[in-house]
Amino acid sequence: MIRLAAPVIGEEEIRAVAEVLRSGQLVQAERVAAFERGLQGRLDGCDVVAVSSGTAALHVALLALDVRPGDLVVVPTYSWPATANVVAQSGADPVFVDIQEDTFNMDPRALAETLDRLMACEETARRVRAVIIVHGFGAMADMGPILSAVERYGLPVIEDAACALGASLDGRPAGTWGALGCFSLHPRKVVTTGEGGAVACRSASLRRRLRALRNHGLDPEGASPDFILPGLNYRMTEFQAAVGSCQLARLDELLAVRLRQARRYDQLLAPTGIRAPATCPGSVPTYQSYVTLLPVAGREVRDSVIPALRAQGIEVQIGTWHIPLTSYYRSRYGFRRGDFPVTDGVFDHALALPMAASMTEAEQERVVERLQATLGGT
Repeated sequence: MIRLAAPVIGEEEIRAVAEVLRSGQLVQAERVAAFERGLQGRLDGCDVVAVSSGTAALHVALLALDVRPGDLVVVPTYSWPATANVVAQSGADPVFVDIQEDTFNMDPRALAETLDRLMACEETARRVRAVIIVHGFGAMADMGPILSAVERYGLPVIEDAACALGASLDGRPAGTWGALGCFSLHPRKVVTTGEGGAVACRSASLRRRLRALRNHGLDPEGASPDFILPGLNYRMTEFQAAVGSCQLARLDELLAVRLRQARRYDQLLAPTGIRAPATCPGSVPTYQSYVTLLPVAGREVRDSVIPALRAQGIEVQIGTWHIPLTSYYRSRYGFRRGDFPVTDGVFDHALALPMAASMTEAEQERVVERLQATLGGT
């Protein structure tokens, strides 16, 4: 089977975990602190707070900004549902914004129009608390016009950089453009800790809130123990951090492999009519996933291709989710097809191809050849 994705785990990670077991110190100690310092070095010196998952990172970011029930948080339509779920779990309501067809990221024009509409009404203007920007599949969103639209109203930006550790735009790393940058360390990400996440910020006050929120509300700077917030248990384990430090040391190597594989896919797809993923000018993506657009009409075709290729030993998958059309958001807010037309089309046609450090060029050629043949038979 040509797997959709596979983490790179070596003997260094195995030894690091064994050392944690022998130490008896299993939860949020020196290895977590060392991993945070390593991430800080990749993120222009931003403070880093490690947590238990990428979803936890997004959740504590919202709580650190004091998002409350009844607030509004602007989010993109096309992402893993966690991007919107953390808004709902904070008691706020997501306001969805359509995407660009080429990059799969939030459309800056649609964002500007949405903010202008919200801010023109006193009742909604007072409720808007933040904007979450996703760097989809490890490709940077167009942050220049996005920040211009948001800064007109003085709103904080949270970067959902779950897939984008190592990505950059104009030389500036993903996760360092907004007030808070959130990362996932899930096994499908370039750097993994099994499960795990991190939040980057430059504000000392936000850092203190984040560190308290992840650890039951315990004041991280107090002279004696005190609980200053109703916090959660979102601590990273020493196992996770030990693995993460090993992975982080290989980040440049892992990114180079993915870039090389992406360029090979680009070449193979060029004559086929299958659209390769695009990036905005000045950006360096991670290619956490290599997501294509099929040149056929209808979701039924895409959905038939997935089991057909799996039967041939090739694991492929949809890109990600049209969140407003998932059952919860559709039933709660009444969304329907046509509300977000670009996302409608992308969701129907997007297909993620296998991308893993262990893949060979011959396997990539087989993926594209079998995909073409399968499409020809649909």
